[in-house]
Amino acid sequence: MLDAARRQFAAAGFKGATIRAIAADAGVDAALVMQFFRSKDELFGAVMSISPEALSRIAGAFSGPLESVGEQAVRAYLAVWEGDQPDADALRAMLRGAVSSEQAGAQLREFIESRLSEGVRRFGSDPHDAELRAALASSMLIGITVGRQIVRVSVLAEEDREAIVRRVGPALQALLVPPRSPTCCPNG
Repeated sequence: MLDAARRQFAAAGFKGATIRAIAADAGVDAALVMQFFRSKDELFGAVMSISPEALSRIAGAFSGPLESVGEQAVRAYLAVWEGDQPDADALRAMLRGAVSSEQAGAQLREFIESRLSEGVRRFGSDPHDAELRAALASSMLIGITVGRQIVRVSVLAEEDREAIVRRVGPALQALLVPPRSPTCCPNG
């Protein structure tokens, strides 16, 4: 049932997915779905669990060389959103649902911002600056996903993932890694 719900929420969004369609996709009666999940909201909440592997992929983007954090973050983010079906379906469902469901919006914000904020704080940025940098990077990455997966802007949707990593990586690098203060004086 959860796999069917992921597929339906990913395809139709929170508002468009129905318990009947989910039940039909799962090959069960709608009453059975309601027996396990008392409402569409509860079913949506159960569907939105993201695997620990997906979470660690994004966190791992900050463990490599400092000078390539931007590219690593874009690569990890796109790998999760466009990778393994259960996680990718759940994230797309969350993205579609974020427009119409406060629960989905909160889950999406938490998923993306917390992973990026943790990484940015490692670079010694003050907490507000780290949160702002993470929010800007999150917005950029969500926009790319919307363009590639939801709206399907043709040139963006058809572009090779690595080409996007090369183009977006430097911008994300500037957002995620605060500029270093000079180690010695400019005059001497």
